[in-house]
Amino acid sequence: MHIIEAGNVAAAMGVKLAGVQVVAAYPITPQTPLTEKLSELVDSREMDAQYIPVESEHSALSVCIAASSAGSRAFTATSANGLLYMNEQLHWAAGARLPIVMCVVNRGIGAPWTVWNDHQDAMSQRDTGWIQLYCCDHQQIIDTVIQAFAIAETVRAPVMVCYDGYILSHTYMPFDIPDQADVEKFLPAFAPDWALNPQCPANLNTVTLPEPRPDVRGNTAPGYMEIRHNLHTDLRRTIDVTADTDAKFKDVFGRGGQPFIESYFCDDAEHVVACMGSLSYQMRDVVDELRKEGVSVGVCGLRLYRPFPDQAVAEALGGRKNVFVFEKALSYGYEGPLFSDIKAALYGTENPPKIRNFILGLGGREIRTRDLYQAVKTACSENQSKPHDPDFIGLKL
Repeated sequence: MHIIEAGNVAAAMGVKLAGVQVVAAYPITPQTPLTEKLSELVDSREMDAQYIPVESEHSALSVCIAASSAGSRAFTATSANGLLYMNEQLHWAAGARLPIVMCVVNRGIGAPWTVWNDHQDAMSQRDTGWIQLYCCDHQQIIDTVIQAFAIAETVRAPVMVCYDGYILSHTYMPFDIPDQADVEKFLPAFAPDWALNPQCPANLNTVTLPEPRPDVRGNTAPGYMEIRHNLHTDLRRTIDVTADTDAKFKDVFGRGGQPFIESYFCDDAEHVVACMGSLSYQMRDVVDELRKEGVSVGVCGLRLYRPFPDQAVAEALGGRKNVFVFEKALSYGYEGPLFSDIKAALYGTENPPKIRNFILGLGGREIRTRDLYQAVKTACSENQSKPHDPDFIGLKL
């Protein structure tokens, strides 16, 4: 079915198609219409799930942790300070290896209060052990939500599906809704390896000692460090799982093929712009104009941010003349977090490119295509001799 709707509706339809059994939510702008749509679908019995309204974002994720521990496919969504309020439970869900999926409708963080878009909220939680996937349009939102459950349940780790507040969440775009039978072929019913059962009581996630020790059955129970190592190892394995999931999705639905980096005119480009989310599609207009002027430039939009696909980044960007990283987040006192990760991935590559960081759009500051054009055009013509602090686009001091 082909429809024109808001990005939040695209996400809700993905959740419905994925056969989610428990939705727990607390409203926060600009995520609210997503969970309102899910409540309507449950109330009308178009979706066979339990919708649980709670008193806070911390409670929303707590309910999902309980539901997932009991063997149910669980979903929640949030934005900005709501995501920060979940911080303790973000670590818990990852450490407990629960395949929860959560949409993060990206919004700037207070104080001071803002309801507008940037990526600071999800970026600030990048080390909680959650997989992070970024979407560029509405079709990617619905498709990525469905894929997220397949990835999460394969590696037993939670997934954030991130998309830009208002720019994607509230705007209307055309997208296809997959057939339910095809989704069920791609994503079978949730079958956890283990779940809480009142007929077989158990304790979960009790105090763990620093060193491995024998358990009551005579097996060796891992220590805390081993548990963390296993999570890290499986998250690195997620890179391959994401590629496999994307390939399977393309076989069923005919969409996909670029699970890590969505490239545009990059095959022969001397200069490449790297960014995430809707910005990567806006940057395509800049690339089109500059290529008309004979500038050899392309754009790479990163889809998978955590775990970071360092090898794919190195292969895509290595050997270029320049790489320009444009991002809507800042690691205060240093540089943009995406810039740090790309710079590290390129370290040690043969003929590494010069790399430069641009910060823009914080707190919803308007991103004008003409400003992007001028920044990229100027950067392509400059001879960069050494790294320097990030350049801020649109800053008014």
